[in-house]
Parts: sequence; C-alpha cells; structure tokens
Amino acid sequence: MNSYERFCFNILGERIQKKRDDYSTLRNDMLRARMKISFETYLSTAFISSFLVGILMALMIGIITFLLRIPEIIVYRGNLPDLFSELTRYSMIIGTILFIIISFLFFGGMTYAAFLIYPGILAGERKRNIDATLPYAINYITAMSTAGITPAEVFRLLGESEIYGESAVEARYITREVDIFGKDLLDALRTAGQYTPSNRMRDFLQGAVASISSGSNLTEYFRNKSEQYTRENRLEQKTFLETLGLISESYVTALVAGTLFLIILQSIMSSISGSSSPIFLYAVIYGIIPLGSIMFVILIDAMTPEV
Repeated sequence: MNSYERFCFNILGERIQKKRDDYSTLRNDMLRARMKISFETYLSTAFISSFLVGILMALMIGIITFLLRIPEIIVYRGNLPDLFSELTRYSMIIGTILFIIISFLFFGGMTYAAFLIYPGILAGERKRNIDATLPYAINYITAMSTAGITPAEVFRLLGESEIYGESAVEARYITREVDIFGKDLLDALRTAGQYTPSNRMRDFLQGAVASISSGSNLTEYFRNKSEQYTRENRLEQKTFLETLGLISESYVTALVAGTLFLIILQSIMSSISGSSSPIFLYAVIYGIIPLGSIMFVILIDAMTPEV
C-alpha cells in the first residue's frame, strides 16, 4: 500500500467495509487476480481517483469551452418559450456549467468503471497463463512425486520455480496457507481451488483433494492429469494454428487483394469520369489499410495462447 492508497483508505475505508456484500463480484475478481491490496483500500482508491479525474477533466473542458466560447456557436433555429429566450443571454455561463457537469460525470464514471473491470481483466490474463503452463507444471509435479517427495513439499518446490508462471504463483498460495495460516494440505488445496481463475487448475486441485482423501495413488493421479492436459494442449495448439491460417487468408483477401482491387477500380473510374479527386485513394491508403492491419494484429494477439 503506497501513500496515496493509504490516504484514500483513511478517508473512505470504514464506509467501504460496510459495503462488502454489495461488491461480491469485485472481491472475487480481486482474489482470482491475486491482487496484493485489500478490497477496502482498492475501492476507496477507485472512488477518490474517479472524483479527482472527474474534477480535473471537468475543469479543463470547462476552461476550453469558455475560452473558445463553444455555447455561442450552438444555435437553435426553432421557436423557444419565453423563459428559454430570456436565458439565452446567459448561454455562455449555462453552457459552460453543463459542459463541466457532463464532463465530470463522464470521465469520473469511466474511471470508476475501469477500476471495477480491471481485476476481472487481470484474472482473465492469469487464467490464460495458468492454462498454458499447467501441463508443464504437472509434469514437474509428477517427477517430484515419483521421486518420493511429499505432496506439501512438491507444491513448495513448484512455487519456488519461476519458469512455470502463474501456476507457480498458485502453488505459492497453497504453501502460504500451510506455512502461515496453519492449514493442512487438504484445506489449502480447497482454498486455492476455490479462488483460482482457471477451471483446469480448479479441476486438478479438486482431484488431488479427492485422491488424498480416498488414499489412492497420488503419483498416478498426477501422471494421468499430465497426459490429459498435454493432450488437450496439443489439440488447442492445432486448433489455434488452423484458425491462424484462416485469419491469414482473410487478411490477404481483404487487405491485400481487396485494397488493390479498390485502388485499381478507383483509378479506372477516375480516368473515365475525368475526376482527379484522390480522396477515396487517401481513405484506402491512410485509413482502411492501417486500421485493418491494426485490427488483425489485435485479434491475433488476443487469440494467441500464453507460452
């Protein structure tokens, strides 16, 4: 907690504590994102930051509106009631105030909404990373378990290994539950499985709990899960490559051949009609092609699994 977050908590922390039940989704997203800040501090920071951003942007837009005299530019051509006709003398003041209020509500609301959805986005990124690294992490767990290392020590060793990404983070939280909070391994696995964002990790931890509780061979369970997730990961990679090939064909068709066809067609039509206006060509070259390429880059980045 930095000084700004501490300042926000000191102002609103006690009031936020009374509203925990109203923000259950946000609290769950924060737990799944493993955010190292308390719910009360985070929501207090969200309220104060939204208010400050709203005030700052409202003042800035209000000053610009007044200096450029934007309300006077807006002219209504219809008939107005006498009351509104009298108010037109104060159009600058009233218009500036309206711009300030709207700007405050818009930018403050957008900032507050960004704070609310950020933990969910972070949890989604963690889910992708866990799903991508889990097959390799389970291979590591299987090797350790085959060597005769106890389950608690297996998860501790996994947590100490940085190469397994967010899967190692989940293992560190299991170790924390055991070492710091004094829980047994079963309770620690249940707690970690409850708050992990990955359905694969949840299924794996719940299966480990069932195997330990029933006294079955845990090493064999790890081995079976390793083979299952490796097979599923291979199928996902194959599906991704097929989808990537389809996207590349769409890119060539739409943004390479398609734009060339439009440019040639426009050139021919301009020659026939005698028009020399290059506006359409400018729109294709400087608008459609760059924006389309950016769109494909964002699409591929969103689809690409973590490695």
